Parts: sequence; structure tokens; C-alpha cells
Amino acid sequence: MGSRGALPFWLVQAGPLLMAVALVAGGPWALAPALFVFGLLPLLDEAVGDVPDMPAPGPRWAFDLPLVLFAPVQLALIGWTIHAVAVEGRPRGEGLALLFSMGVVSGSGGITIAHELIHRASRLHRALGEVLMLSVGYPHFCVEHVYGHHRNVATPEDPATSRLGEGLYRFWWRSIAGGLVSAWRIERERVARSGARGVADRRLRHALLLAGLVTAIGAWGGASGVAAFAAQGLVAVLLLETVNYLEHYGLRRREVNPGEFERVQPHHSWNSNRAVSNAYLLNLARHADHHFLASRPYDALRPHPQAPALPYGYAAMLLLALLPPLWFRVMDPRVAAQNRSGQEQGEA
Repeated sequence: MGSRGALPFWLVQAGPLLMAVALVAGGPWALAPALFVFGLLPLLDEAVGDVPDMPAPGPRWAFDLPLVLFAPVQLALIGWTIHAVAVEGRPRGEGLALLFSMGVVSGSGGITIAHELIHRASRLHRALGEVLMLSVGYPHFCVEHVYGHHRNVATPEDPATSRLGEGLYRFWWRSIAGGLVSAWRIERERVARSGARGVADRRLRHALLLAGLVTAIGAWGGASGVAAFAAQGLVAVLLLETVNYLEHYGLRRREVNPGEFERVQPHHSWNSNRAVSNAYLLNLARHADHHFLASRPYDALRPHPQAPALPYGYAAMLLLALLPPLWFRVMDPRVAAQNRSGQEQGEA
């Protein structure tokens, strides 16, 4: 799968394509995108297995094109979904299914792409990432993830690092609230240092953009339209936070001095090299290398064999996280073994 350059990564467009099918066909097809992500992807992951190799080299634009195209497509699909639910008035069950599926597409595809783009040097790429996060009502992620999570990952100071024995649903509350507080503090300190004014302050810019977007949706689709926008955004955000939950669960960096932690190493992130979900998620599951060098583009992320491996691909692990007792049974022994190994690596 890695030998065909950028071609496998076009799989990310399967979500929008199936969402269009869901909107046109309706009925049972309304759940097609969600069934693809949570049903077909885990099965394909186990059938195909791992991909240890790297994509064949190719022009930068070939790897960037599926990312850049996703933003306008997602915005159009969100608008179409709101229209179907709030203006056309689809049957309630179908409408709820469409909103859930749209949230899955926004969360699994749009947020994954936003996550890649907000780390880029290009102002256009960062702006597109901000637009994608705005489309799910979570623009502060652009600040907290880059300047908070990457600095504090695998320490008690990071709200997006799940703790050993912490269930997913408790983590959702802590991560969402803590991320908001962290983003506000980070931007407040940046503004104080730089003297930024007006919309250069992302706290103000994000608030104005989100308020304008919600007002426009309300003028078009009324309260039902706003509720539809919020519903798909909530699904997307909870999907994002579930991915956060599994990426660093229970792992910790050594505190070398009071308030000072060892450098982030590959053994501080859970990895997966499943071929299909890594194609769909733009190598997101090669997470150890992303934290080792956040500026490395998704197609160049390395497998890092010394990083701890999840027992299944991301798609299956998302489902496992929804069942905390089963999650603890599968993951807690692995965490204990990995933390012992990581401590030995750090002391070596």
C-alpha cells in the first residue's frame, strides 16, 4: 500500500462520498459513513494487516491535494446536511442518522486533516485547518493542540493525555474543559508578549467567526438549523477526544526536575501501523513520530518500532474505548509493562 505514493491517502475522501450517498438516498443509507468508519474499517484493518513501509516519494502537491480539497467539500456537506434536516424536514430517525454520520465524517476526516494543516508553515494551510475546526465549533483546538498538548503531552499538565484507570466518559469532560482553559491561557500569554490586537487575538477572532457562523445558520435554518450544526459538531468533537484518549492512555514522561519533564520520546505515544486506517487517517496512528517531530508531514511519518503498539487499529480501538471495563482489561497491563520499559529506556 505504501508503494503507490499519495494514492492510498485518497481513501479519506470515502467519508464525504458516502455522506453524499447518504443525503441523496436517505433511509438506511443515512448511516453509511458511520458504518464505514466503525464497521468496515476495523474489519479491513485486520484483514490487510500492517504496512511497515513508507509511501513512494512524489511531488508535495500530490500529498497535499486530498487535504486542501477536503475543506470546501466538508463545508458543502455540512450545509447540505443542515438543509436536509432543518429545511427539508427529513423524518426524525433519518435526520438523526444524517447528523451522526456528518459528525463522523467531520471528526474522522475533517479534524484529522485540520490536525495535519495546523502544524504546517503555510498560512493558507493553517487557515484551512482553522476553517475545518470552526466547522465543528472547536477552533480553540488550533491553539491548544499545537502550543499546549505538544509541550505537555504525557504529563499531568496536559488535559488531552488520559490517565491510567480513567474512563473515556470522565476523560471527555476533563479534556474538553481543560483544553478550553489551556487555549485561553496560551493565547492570553501570547497576546501579552506580542502586543497583538483585534482579530490577531485568536480568542476574539474565533469568537467572532463562530458567532457569525451560528447567526448565519440561524437566519437560514432557524433554531433547528443551529441545533443540527451543533449536533454534528458534538459528534465530531467527541470523536476527536476519543482519539486523544487512546493516543497516550496511561503513558507518562519522567519528571527530571520539579516541573521539568524528559523530552518527548516515541515510547510516550501508542502507535498502530494498520494499513487501511492509516491510509484513511493520513498516518495519524503513527503518532509517536508525529510527537517526535510535529513538523514532519503525514506521508513522511515513520513507524517507530520502539513505540508501544496498540493491539488493533484506531477504528477498532475507538469502539473498545466506549466500553471502559473491557478497555481497562485490554490496555492496563500493556500500560504497566510499557511504563516499566519506558523508565528503563529513560534511565539507560
